[in-house]
Amino acid sequence: MSARTPATGPAHRSGFACFVGRPNAGKSTLTNALVGQKVAITSNRPQTTRHTVRGIVHRPEAQLVLVDTPGLHKPRTLLGERLNDVVRSTWAEVDVIGFCLPADQKLGPGDTYIARELAEVRKTPKVAVVTKTDLVDSKALAGQLLAVDKLGRELGIEWAEIVPVSAVSGEQVGLLADLLIPLLPEGPALYPEGDLTDEPELVMVAELIREAALEGVRDELPHSIAVVVEEMAPREGRPADRPLVDIHANLYIERPSQKGIIIGPKGARLKEVGMKSRHHIEALLGTPVFLDLHVKVAKDWQRDPKQLRRLGF
Repeated sequence: MSARTPATGPAHRSGFACFVGRPNAGKSTLTNALVGQKVAITSNRPQTTRHTVRGIVHRPEAQLVLVDTPGLHKPRTLLGERLNDVVRSTWAEVDVIGFCLPADQKLGPGDTYIARELAEVRKTPKVAVVTKTDLVDSKALAGQLLAVDKLGRELGIEWAEIVPVSAVSGEQVGLLADLLIPLLPEGPALYPEGDLTDEPELVMVAELIREAALEGVRDELPHSIAVVVEEMAPREGRPADRPLVDIHANLYIERPSQKGIIIGPKGARLKEVGMKSRHHIEALLGTPVFLDLHVKVAKDWQRDPKQLRRLGF
């Protein structure tokens, strides 16, 4: 079957794009804005994303599959090294790379480190995406666009495009998709119409719980939280018009002293984590949920290969 849709119309395109950038450059928020729904967890804490989430953008003439990778960074732990390996292996497999650079922060060593690595990826087209434009005025934005152009020239990267966007206000998000699509190969749709991600529901549920647990905790905690959904099943004996899904999940932290931070005074914080995540999980699953959360200590799990495997890394 030909990739062309109407007899004389343009060829249908489909392929993979990934967003890279230092931690907290706005990659997950941008993925969600392009897809039009929450498929990647976001947080104002760096190093939030650990799984490669695929968000799927459907257009009549194209299907753009977004691969959301962890932020590339100088690793301090075995987990950090594994996250970086995920990023590099993804770059080798996608059709286009979007390099996210926040408009409100000067280009720093972290950006240069990633740009140098990107310069080694010769064949894949690269689009520079200047994110968070809602946080700066037009003069600051113009300065950042020039700095990004200069960085590319210094390192021998030829940007296919340089695009300013705001995922929060939606400014130029549609334009970014318009610019990424022509860089994809011709081909039929890769996923059924209506699919927004290929991430298993179990993984997405765990990520939503982790996102809620990250909100408002101390700086040292984000790296230390892992969530494992032990059981997720419809409750038996419920009437068809009143289903309920039972979810039992464990939040793992590295030290006993962190337990109190997650649970909060008289369990108040854990209760809030449960309420917030349940709201998002019910929207994802389209059904009421009973959520049972427990906090457990997995000592120094980020440095222990056996524990990393058990927790899904």
